[in-house]
Amino acid sequence: MLAAGLALMLMFAFPLWRITLEAPQYPKGLSMFIWVNKITGSEPSTLQNINIMNHYIGMKAIEPDSIPELQFMQYIIIVFAGLAFLLAWLNKWQANLVWLVILVGAGALAIYDFYLWEYDYGHNLDPHAAIKIEGMAYQPPLIGKKIILNFTALSWPQLGSLFMTLSMILGTLSVFKGRKQKRIIG
Repeated sequence: MLAAGLALMLMFAFPLWRITLEAPQYPKGLSMFIWVNKITGSEPSTLQNINIMNHYIGMKAIEPDSIPELQFMQYIIIVFAGLAFLLAWLNKWQANLVWLVILVGAGALAIYDFYLWEYDYGHNLDPHAAIKIEGMAYQPPLIGKKIILNFTALSWPQLGSLFMTLSMILGTLSVFKGRKQKRIIG
C-alpha cells in the first residue's frame, strides 16, 4: 500500500493525457497535455493556437482555470495517497479492498468525466461560428486516432495515467497478499 500511495503521488510529476492535432500546416502537431491540476502544450503558445483554430469552428476556448476538475482533482489524489499510507501502517486487507474499490470507481468516473468534457467541447458549438458544417462534430477520440476535417486527432494516456493504473495494481496485490497472510496465520 505504501508503494500504491507513492505511485499516486507520481501522478503530479507527469501528464495524465495527451491530445495531439496533426495537419499539413502543423507537421510536428500541436500537443496539449492534461495534468492532475493544469493543461500545458508542447510549446508555450500551443493552447492559444488551439483556441484560435477552435474559435473558427465554434468551440469554446479551453481555459484551464475554468475547468473545475483541475482545481479539485489534485486534492482527491492526495487524499487517496494519504489513505494508502495510513492503510500500509494499519495492514488490514479488508480496508485495502475498500480503498481499491473506491479508487477504481473514481478512476472510471474520471475517464467518463473526461469523455463528457471532450463531448461538450466538440458538440456544443457556437451557431454563429465562421465555419459551419452541418452535422459535423469535433470531439477528439477518448483513446486513439480520429480524422476531423484536415486534422488527425490523437488521444493517448500518458505516464500519469500509468501511475494511477500501477497504484491500482499494487493495491490489488496488497489485498491478495493480506488475504493469503491471514489464511496462513489463521
